Amino acid sequence: MPNWGGGAKCAACEKTVYHAEEIQCNGRSFHKPCFICMTCRKGLDSTTVAAHESEIYCKSCYGKKYGPKGYGYGQGAGALSSDPVDNEQLQSQEPKPPRPSTNSNPGKFSQKFGSSDRCPRCSKAVYAAEKVMGAGKPWHKTCFRCLLCGKSLESTTVTDKDGELYCKVCYAKNFGPKGRGLGNMGMVEDGE
Repeated sequence: MPNWGGGAKCAACEKTVYHAEEIQCNGRSFHKPCFICMTCRKGLDSTTVAAHESEIYCKSCYGKKYGPKGYGYGQGAGALSSDPVDNEQLQSQEPKPPRPSTNSNPGKFSQKFGSSDRCPRCSKAVYAAEKVMGAGKPWHKTCFRCLLCGKSLESTTVTDKDGELYCKVCYAKNFGPKGRGLGNMGMVEDGE
C-alpha cells in the first residue's frame, strides 16, 4: 500500500520524517534533532557520525566503546582488544603480580619506549612522545627550560654549559665575555 504524503519513519523516534528534514545514515532516516550520539547526545553530521549496527555515535564515543583497547589507547595496560569494555568485570579483577621478564634483550625494549632515558632536570623516565634532545641528553618538554629564568626553550634558543640548559640571554649574561659594549656594565681593565 502506498505511503500517502508521508515519508520514512525516523530510526530514533519512529515518527514520520519528511524529505526537507531527512538525514540518511546506513539506509535509515532520521530527523535532524534525532541525529545525535547514543552515548553523549551530541548532534552529528556526515563528518562526525560513526555507525555500529543500528546505533549511531560520535567518533569519540564510538572509539571508546568499539575501538581498540590496551596500552597506548587510553584504556590502560593490557592486550589489545576490540570488544566492548565491561567496567564491572574490570573492577572485580584483582591486580596480578608482575611476571619476570622473558625478554632476552631488555635493553631493546627500554630503548624503543624510552624508559631507560632519564631527564637530567627531574631524573624521571623520558618516553618518546615527550622527548626533546638538548645538550646531547633527553629532556621532558616541560623540563626543557632555562635553568635561570625558566623560559621555555627551542632548538634555536638553547645553549648549554656543564650539562645544564640556558636561554641565549642568560648564557650571555653569566658566561659570555665581559666588558663595555658586550651587554654587561663591567669595564675592561686598562693595562697602564
